[in-house]
Amino acid sequence: MKILVIGQGGREHALVWKIAQSPLVEQIYCLPGNPGIAKLANCPSVAFRSDTSDFSQLAEFAQGEGIDLTVIGPEDPLANGIVDVFESHDLPVFGPNKRAAIIEASKDFAKGLMSKYNIPTAKYQTFEQADEAIAYVEDLAQPVFVKADGLAAGKGAIPGITTLEAIKAIQRVLVDRDFGSAGQKVVIEELMEGEEASFTVLTDGSDIVVLPTSQDHKRALDNDQGQNTGGMGAYSPAPVITPELHQQVMESIVRPTIDGMKVEGRPYKGVLYVGLMITDQGPKVVEYNCRFGDPETQVLLPRIKSDLIPAFTACINGTLAQVEIELSSEAAVCVVMASGGYPQRYQTGRPIVGLESLPPTEQPTVFHAGTATSQNGDLITNGGRVLGITALGHDIQTAVECAYRGVSNINFDQAHYRTDIAHRAIEHVK
Repeated sequence: MKILVIGQGGREHALVWKIAQSPLVEQIYCLPGNPGIAKLANCPSVAFRSDTSDFSQLAEFAQGEGIDLTVIGPEDPLANGIVDVFESHDLPVFGPNKRAAIIEASKDFAKGLMSKYNIPTAKYQTFEQADEAIAYVEDLAQPVFVKADGLAAGKGAIPGITTLEAIKAIQRVLVDRDFGSAGQKVVIEELMEGEEASFTVLTDGSDIVVLPTSQDHKRALDNDQGQNTGGMGAYSPAPVITPELHQQVMESIVRPTIDGMKVEGRPYKGVLYVGLMITDQGPKVVEYNCRFGDPETQVLLPRIKSDLIPAFTACINGTLAQVEIELSSEAAVCVVMASGGYPQRYQTGRPIVGLESLPPTEQPTVFHAGTATSQNGDLITNGGRVLGITALGHDIQTAVECAYRGVSNINFDQAHYRTDIAHRAIEHVK
C-alpha cells in the first residue's frame, strides 16, 4: 500500500513512524513533513494551505501517485473539509468529514451536543457580545474558563480565576481578536476541579475501539504554572482512569457522543479524542478533538503492538467490529523540548545538537515537531515545540528517567522543557 500522511508536527512524525512498521505498507508520503519525517517518508513539495477549503491539488497528487490511504493529522484541514474533497475523488481517507469535525471546530456546538444527550460536562453559556459576556461573569462571581469558540491551536482556553481575569480574557477573545475568526463567539464555563486525562478511541460511526489512556501537560511551566500551550509532554497509561472509570467514560460519554452524532446526521468516523476532568462527581468532558492529540500520540502509538493500517481502513469501511488492538504493558513518557518564550514570542533557526550522541542503549525515540534544515544542511529549530523525546519503560518512573536522559543529551539555544512530566502518575503509584 501507498500511504499519504497530512501534517508536519510531532503527531505526524509519530504516525509516520508507526505506519512505517506495517508490513502492508510499501511507500509513505507526507505533506509537508519535516526533517525527522523525511527519514521515513517521501516529502515532496506540494503547495497547500490547511486553513483553506481548496484541497483539490492534494487530491490530484494522491490520485496521481496511486495513494491507497490518506491519514489526516491536524484539525484545521479536517475542519475545513479535506475528507469531503478526498471522498469526492474516490480516495480512501481516515478522519471525520467537515460536518463531523465540527465537534472540535466549534466548542459551542460540542457543548450543545453534550447538553442535548446528557453527556456530563461543565455548565456553560455562549456569547457573541463582550458586554453581555462580562455582565455574565460579574453576576456569576466564580472561577470560570473563557474559551474561544473555534480552533486556536490549543491556546484558546483561558482561566479566569478572578472576575477581573475573566473580563480580560473575554476582551482578548471578543474585542482584541487575539484568536482571529476562532473568537467570533466565546464559551464561558464553570471551572471544573479535578485531574485531567485523555481518552482516545477509533470509531467507524457505530463500533468503537479504545486506545490507551494518557495525560497531557498543557501549562508551560513546572507545577502546572504559566500559560496554556499545545502540550509540553504526556504519558501513558493514565492511572487516574481506573477500570471502573474506564467503563463509566464509555457508557456516559463516548457511546452517547458517537450515537448522538449519528442522530444529528453527522456520523463520526476516525479518531475521537475526549479530554476529561475527573471530578468528585465523576468524569466530565473538557473538550473533544477530531484527531489524535499532540503530544499524546507520541505516547499512544509506541504502546500499540498491532498494525494500525487495518484499523484505519476498518473505520472507513464500517468494519471496525472485526478489529482488535493489542497493547503493550509498558509505560510511555514524552518530554517536549520547546523554544524559549513559547507559547508567546520565540526565535527560530537555532542549531540543534546532540541527537547523534544519544545513548545506544535505552535510546528514546525523538519525534520532530518544529524543525527544519538550514541551507548548509544542519538541523535547526522551526517552531514553538521543537522535539518530543519519547521513552518506554516497565513503569512510568523508568520511562521518565529514560526520556530525561535523552533530553539531557540534546541542546539548542534557549531550549525549554518541563522537569516534572508524569509527576501525577508517579504520585498515584506511591
